[in-house]
Amino acid sequence: MAASRQCSADSPSGRVAAICRGLLAGTAGLLVLTATPAQSGDRFAYGHSVPGKAAAPGVDFGAAAPAPDARRLADWIAGTRDNQGNAFFLIDKVHATLYLFDRNARLQASTPVLLGAALGDDSVPGIGARPMAQILPSERTTPAGRFVAEVGRNLQGEDVVWVDHGAAVSMHRVRTGNPLERRAERLGTATVDDNRISYGCINLPVAFYNQHVQTVFAANRTAVVYVLPETRSLQDQFGLHLLTARVGGHSP
Repeated sequence: MAASRQCSADSPSGRVAAICRGLLAGTAGLLVLTATPAQSGDRFAYGHSVPGKAAAPGVDFGAAAPAPDARRLADWIAGTRDNQGNAFFLIDKVHATLYLFDRNARLQASTPVLLGAALGDDSVPGIGARPMAQILPSERTTPAGRFVAEVGRNLQGEDVVWVDHGAAVSMHRVRTGNPLERRAERLGTATVDDNRISYGCINLPVAFYNQHVQTVFAANRTAVVYVLPETRSLQDQFGLHLLTARVGGHSP
């Protein structure tokens, strides 16, 4: 952005010239980034912006081609350090894709995932205490929000990553016990239309879970999981505001 008035190199006062140069530098680096509380599955989890420090350039997705909302949220997480030094997972429900980032917001891997069969961004209250046979098709949602995830075991003794323990929502290896559901096949198709099949849990390819997810939790007790909404906006879900595009970054 050009300044409205140029500073003459032969100004009669060295101090005036220095002030002018400072104004030009300040104008070139203008950046406005604010963060308001990030909404979790239950209440709010606050982001941590660093006053006085410009955010890093936009997150590098490499060869991946994320949707605009996924890129915008990843940039916001990196810029505000909302992950608080943890590795994090970003799940785009609309495109049935999971992105894994290290603690410095560098993309490590991505994969297709299977998600809850029902459209929606909230878990039904008390659903985690109900038998699966009593969960209606319309209640099989994968909740959106920010979650601090931990490794644990389900009732069958399988190691899983608990995303929302109270709602019994976890990330785990794809379940293939019911051949009629063709879950492994669904992960391999080019379309996302058949990726909605679970009761709300996030099913990952076995190789991806073993190679990447287990590696994350071998080094850290927790990680952050961000699940993008599909029925409301990013602002409504996470309370984030990007007032301008970052210098060298991406537009919202």
